[in-house]
Amino acid sequence: MAGDAMKVAGFGCRPDTPAEALRDALTRTGAQDLAAIATIPARAVELTALAQALDLPLRLTEVRGVTTPTRSERVQALHETGSVAEAAALSACGSDARIIVTRVTSSCGRATAAIAESEETP
Repeated sequence: MAGDAMKVAGFGCRPDTPAEALRDALTRTGAQDLAAIATIPARAVELTALAQALDLPLRLTEVRGVTTPTRSERVQALHETGSVAEAAALSACGSDARIIVTRVTSSCGRATAAIAESEETP
């Protein structure tokens, strides 16, 4: 059932990105009713405070090789995926996950967020 769908927000960001930029990127997705947020292990420090503030689990995921709807050449070269935000959301959401909001960028340009949805709970 669609009402039981799980939504995960994935994030990409630069080192030392402020929490306000992460929150701005999330707000720009329009997402509600999230089950978790996700990112790569190298960005755990940046996302921990946001996860705590939202009272959501933080899932650290591997993104290499995850196919994403959008693609940044810079991100592809660094992380072997087109979008860290989209790949983290997909990876954390489960095998049947799909992107429902492609990556959006914070107003300062330091953070991206994307939303994946899945019928399963990983």
